[in-house]
Amino acid sequence: MLTEKDGGVALVTVNRPQVLNALNREVLLKLRKVLEELESSPDIRVVIITGAGDKSFVAGADIAGMVEMTPDDAREFSRLGHETFGFIDAMTKPVIAAINGYALGGGLELALACDIRVAAENARLGQPEVGLGIIPGFGGTQRLSRLVGPGRAKDLILTGRTVTAGEALSMGLVEYVVPQGEALSFARRVASQILEKSPSAVTRAKSAINRGLDIPLEQGLRLEEEEFSLCFSHPDQKEGMRAFLEKRKPRY
Repeated sequence: MLTEKDGGVALVTVNRPQVLNALNREVLLKLRKVLEELESSPDIRVVIITGAGDKSFVAGADIAGMVEMTPDDAREFSRLGHETFGFIDAMTKPVIAAINGYALGGGLELALACDIRVAAENARLGQPEVGLGIIPGFGGTQRLSRLVGPGRAKDLILTGRTVTAGEALSMGLVEYVVPQGEALSFARRVASQILEKSPSAVTRAKSAINRGLDIPLEQGLRLEEEEFSLCFSHPDQKEGMRAFLEKRKPRY
């Protein structure tokens, strides 16, 4: 796992290019540890996750380490994936996936846990697990259907087919498609736009969206009222509005 920090942005790179950055228990534990450190770092406001090399974001879980698993082993491995990716989902800081090459199985599930997904034109995305006699175990059956709808999720998961970056964009699976080799630089541009905004407001907006996904609309609107009102207890609100009225950039 490689970590670089630059001007409020942390870049986390899954660094196993010899196996297309496949996930195993050790990688998941290292990823969780790195993310916990970044979440508690006041100097970091946006996190970007990518994979080493231009062939693969993360090609999936490490099948060689799974083939002899017992049901109990598999449950523990699935739970570790859920805990790690759930931590990404729950981070107060936005997390951007820069998808270069393959994002399959656990790799797509890692991208699904992120807030924004930028895919290079050579990206290939899918949940091929049923071809291996298993189902997605790191959140794919749940996050994918919430993102693209149950019909499209069933199509991808039940057929195990791989889609291009363009098709992923059309179904809402990724937010941006950029030329090959530019996913990371574009993700940095998105991060720089976020850095210009109120850190407090960004945190509250992410929280309101995530918490509202699984509750009825009326409860979600009450949640939004609460988060909106709390913005007015933070100095960022006064600075942002005064800067607007004074026709200057806010200083957050």
